[in-house]
Amino acid sequence: MEVSAKDLRKQPGKILKRVTNGQEVVVTYRGKKLARFVKLTDLRAEEIISDGKDEIFGLWKSHANTSTVDEQVRNLRERRIF
Repeated sequence: MEVSAKDLRKQPGKILKRVTNGQEVVVTYRGKKLARFVKLTDLRAEEIISDGKDEIFGLWKSHANTSTVDEQVRNLRERRIF
């Protein structure tokens, strides 16, 4: 099935439901194929999470700052001194 980027913007739930049901959806932009949505199987999703190669999950893995989230938010909310 092919949908335009405008259709994707207007009816994302309907299109994602079709992908969930196993149908492949190709998104077009100005008549050219841009992206393809396919259902990600549960096994594949576990592989992505467990192998550590996905940049989203390991983005701050080697970050030197070891403070907690509460400490970081508190630091952001402190008044600025000029």
